[in-house]
Amino acid sequence: MNIARALRNVGAKNIWRVFILAVTHPLFVIPTISATKKCLKLSTEYFGKAHYENGPANAFRHALWNILIARFCLRWSSNKDKLNSWAKKATDWHEEAFVNSPLARAMDLHNNSIGRHLFLNHASASQEKIVAILIDMTKDSKLVKSEKEIDPSQMSLVHIIDTK
Repeated sequence: MNIARALRNVGAKNIWRVFILAVTHPLFVIPTISATKKCLKLSTEYFGKAHYENGPANAFRHALWNILIARFCLRWSSNKDKLNSWAKKATDWHEEAFVNSPLARAMDLHNNSIGRHLFLNHASASQEKIVAILIDMTKDSKLVKSEKEIDPSQMSLVHIIDTK
């Protein structure tokens, strides 16, 4: 990975924003990086490289990422709302810094939200249980063709690439 190219793509504004995030929540930075690495490892283990596309595997990855960020930060705070807020800030930053199409962005934000909701409801569950829940949800991930089809009141993962 070319770090200089990645920094140019992110831009000064987003580098500044992530710096502010890190300074305001310094204890959450290392756990967030660790959660990200773990998420990528698990996503690859279960789905291969398919999680880099916008199919059901990607929905799994985004939900799992938010859960793991909050769980990995539990060492530094037991306030689940604060942890969810941090996961939202970190993953929203990512969505703003690495630009997607509007539909892909809406899909990612929705699946991120599903992960945070699952964290609140299954915070004490084992990682294996969380992954099993997400695997089941991934099987039922809904194919959407427009942002209007993404219903925030629905607790289902969504994807935009038909993999069948």
